[in-house]
Amino acid sequence: MTSADLADFPHPPPDHRIAYGDDPLQFCDLRLPDGDGPHPVAIFIHGGQWKAEFDISHSDKLTDALARNGIATWSLEYRRVGNEGGCWPGTFLDIGKGVDHLRNIADQYALDLAQVITMGHSAGGHLAIWAAARRNIPADTELCVEDPLSMRGVLGLAPAADLRGLHATEFCGDVIDQLMGGSPNEYPDRYRWADPVELSADDLPQLLIIGKYDSVWAPAGLSYYKIAKARGDNVQMVEATESGHFEMIDPDSSTWPLILSSASGLFRDKQ
Repeated sequence: MTSADLADFPHPPPDHRIAYGDDPLQFCDLRLPDGDGPHPVAIFIHGGQWKAEFDISHSDKLTDALARNGIATWSLEYRRVGNEGGCWPGTFLDIGKGVDHLRNIADQYALDLAQVITMGHSAGGHLAIWAAARRNIPADTELCVEDPLSMRGVLGLAPAADLRGLHATEFCGDVIDQLMGGSPNEYPDRYRWADPVELSADDLPQLLIIGKYDSVWAPAGLSYYKIAKARGDNVQMVEATESGHFEMIDPDSSTWPLILSSASGLFRDKQ
């Protein structure tokens, strides 16, 4: 499967589209399971190289499938490279603001804030890990917010969670420089608080799923895994033996049972 196949994905509408800010791209799509709740919630962050041309729509099929299997989804759109206000710090501020906005709607839609995970694919996997780790950002930094929403765990699908490594290999051209406003040498503090290689999620359970046939994106996820594991983070990695990069976001693929069971397992596991 390639990125071109995503154009054929269906786009089931969300139950609710809810703004978390004033910009047209600051919204989340909420999908709810059947039943009264309270529902566990996967905050899903889509990928697409952090670029404007890849929007939330290609993740509709996945988030709809999660909701049909008992997991509410809060799918987050955000400003990206090429959008006004995107890149540093706007992209990161959007992610944090969108995640925390879940508190504002939890009672109305019977969402269980004690059962929340972040989940993301590719560039969205980087942002999902970062969203869970931002509790460790100090108060005197640009990305800090008071009392960020607590998570039960993180599910990273082919996470591009090594910004320094991607910068060094000039992956996707200069997209990392565009996202961060420059190189790690120019802005070491930005990378310190935005790159999960440097910003640890500590003991929060993290599960990374990396496709066996994902030769392009797998190195970044594997690099992050090795670094996080070595420093003592609570991180595990599973190889999706029948997946490349995109099969893991297709509920019609043979990899879907692994994705669903992994998400469900993070809600069952105790921290």
